[in-house]
Amino acid sequence: MNHTQSRTGRRRFLGAALALPFASIDAASGQTLPLTPSCGEKPARTPAQTAGPFYSPDSPRRNSLVEPGGKGERLVLAGFVLSPQCRPVANAVLDFWHCDERGEYDNRGYRYRGHVLADAQGRFSLETIVPGEYPGRTRHIHVKVQAPGGRVLTTQLYFPNEPGNLRDGIFRRELTMRVERAGGRRDARFDFVVTA
Repeated sequence: MNHTQSRTGRRRFLGAALALPFASIDAASGQTLPLTPSCGEKPARTPAQTAGPFYSPDSPRRNSLVEPGGKGERLVLAGFVLSPQCRPVANAVLDFWHCDERGEYDNRGYRYRGHVLADAQGRFSLETIVPGEYPGRTRHIHVKVQAPGGRVLTTQLYFPNEPGNLRDGIFRRELTMRVERAGGRRDARFDFVVTA
């Protein structure tokens, strides 16, 4: 097998492994949302966005941000961290933070803040809640992603079908997660493409 066939086979395998059985349509615009940034022939790295004013360093490592007594709808966010060459980025750090169900950030502690590590195949998973909205912004989740020894990507993830998406001046469609309801929770998917 030559190098081109190997690369094509890897892309097909990753494409099949990463595929979800549904497509997202943004009800506000009526348009099909683009897939999350993908690796391959024309690398599309995940776009950067501002960290905003509420970032706190040194978050605890934990794969669940669910707080005791929290009333927000459960959300499980999962995906892969990949290089532009479609290679899994093992041990990438993903540092997440978002507001609570009332739209308030914890600026003293680490409620709804924490980081996870991608596994050897670049997979990650985080359990949390659907964040609330606060004035001037649509519903979103902040994240910093860093491959071992790589640059930090700071960005935000958005929910499809949110009326606030059209009013939010920094909303980017390509940062919209694919989301489906699963019983009493939402399952979300986003794959990051970063410089490794």
